[in-house]
Amino acid sequence: MTTPARYPLRTRILHWVTAVLVFSMLFIGFVMVNSIGSYAALRSIHMTLGITVLVIVVLRVANRLTHRAPKLPDTVGWFEHKLVVGSELTMYGLLLAQPLVGWAMVSATGKPVEIFGSLHLPRIAPFNAELYFALRQTHSLLAFALVAVIAAHVSAVLLHTLTLRDGMLSRMAFARRRKDTPTNSANTDTQEAVDMQSGLGDRTDTANTGRHRGPGRH
Repeated sequence: MTTPARYPLRTRILHWVTAVLVFSMLFIGFVMVNSIGSYAALRSIHMTLGITVLVIVVLRVANRLTHRAPKLPDTVGWFEHKLVVGSELTMYGLLLAQPLVGWAMVSATGKPVEIFGSLHLPRIAPFNAELYFALRQTHSLLAFALVAVIAAHVSAVLLHTLTLRDGMLSRMAFARRRKDTPTNSANTDTQEAVDMQSGLGDRTDTANTGRHRGPGRH
């Protein structure tokens, strides 16, 4: 089975940076709602991560529109291919919507959106208690939806990589690829053994033929 082609280096970097930031953002977000003493500090970090994710995802969308993804492994069928495309679009949509909803939610409280400790962003929603409540509920639902989509994505990649062994994860990996896989090496050794046995057989046949003909016979 041929190893699938990799994404370009910049795509792989953006992918893993996004993954680290999103996991950090979700973790802090879930901890923040159960924390009282550190709520303000955690909210500032959470908002900073959210806006950073928003910027990076915009870059990823632009990169995705200008560069085609490498071909999926042969183990991915037509229906699964549609699921892959659909999940990718869903992931991008959630990663764009979640920070924007959070930004609007904070704006609806009348408080400034503060990132990196001192940078204030403009408000994108009016001060309104009912709007804040609706945005807060939406923000929570989007967070759970994002967790579900990420879990499905990771599960699918692990299934292909560990069970089907089609190199799905290697499309986003940074490790060097070996020129000869263990399977190819084993095939090469087997072929060499067959060739050696064939050569010995030919020599034996030649010797037996000469012995049967005897001296002086033509």
